[in-house]
Amino acid sequence: MLFKRILLLGFASLLLCVGAKAQTYPNRPVRIIVPFGPGGPADIFARLLGQKLSEQLKQPFVVENKPGAGAVIGTVEVARAEPDGYTLLLMSNTHTANETLVSKKGYTLLKDLAPIAPINAADLVIVINPNVRAKNLSEFIALAKSKPKELNYASSGVGTPYHLAAENFKAMSGTDLVHVPHRGSGEARTSVIAGHVQMMIDSVTTMVPTVVGGQMRALAVTGKARSALLPDVPTAEEAGLKGYEATIWLGLMAPAATPRPIIDLLNSEVRKVQAQPEMKELYAKQGTVALEMSPDEFGEYIKADIAKWAKVIETARIKVD
Repeated sequence: MLFKRILLLGFASLLLCVGAKAQTYPNRPVRIIVPFGPGGPADIFARLLGQKLSEQLKQPFVVENKPGAGAVIGTVEVARAEPDGYTLLLMSNTHTANETLVSKKGYTLLKDLAPIAPINAADLVIVINPNVRAKNLSEFIALAKSKPKELNYASSGVGTPYHLAAENFKAMSGTDLVHVPHRGSGEARTSVIAGHVQMMIDSVTTMVPTVVGGQMRALAVTGKARSALLPDVPTAEEAGLKGYEATIWLGLMAPAATPRPIIDLLNSEVRKVQAQPEMKELYAKQGTVALEMSPDEFGEYIKADIAKWAKVIETARIKVD
């Protein structure tokens, strides 16, 4: 009986300690680890979010870029960090693809990390070099079918959302395009503009200048609705590729044992950021939309995305060296 009371008292003390930590959180700087290089969408939105959270919670939210190994290096650092809310991960659907692509990465996404909140999602756009003899998506698909393995597509690397979106395009369109991986989206765009590669799929935000400038021809956007940045470009569904949809999205996670009150607080603060009119306006200009979910809903969203890309990866037999 005495032992039972000691256990109950110990558990109660633990709960009080966790609650006290949550009430005083944050009382020192918080690190947001971005496992991608500087200057990309993940880095840009992490810094914007960090600035807003700093203003709201009166403590610095400092962004640190830790790229490498397909986002694995920075993610491992967060997964192994103290679960106290002071080390967070800016993640994307690169992470959901990695669950199938990378077997030995040192963590399991939903086992070693806790979902906090999604941030935003952006549609992609299917583009080709203007010299390719196709004025629309149906013509490009017909051309690719007539020349199996003769047309190429570029991506920012094996296993990236853009690579997987193109492989899903191949599977759903019945085409046999050859993948030409590059070291980043900028390098891939240069190859398509120069005509070394015929096609690529990348974010609407980054591709708009090349489309408007006539350096590339946009065939379709990959969301459920047309993009305000390219209103004259049809969706893939409208262009004849029924059921095709692909986005790139970002979210926030923490080490798995982070106290739930801290997770809930951060979720609430992220939602406050998303609700600001200036943020909505900025997102619209960038061709992105805010995502709003509870931590549990975000966890289910991540699970569904893991399953979606596992199917694409297995069908395309994609391997990471």
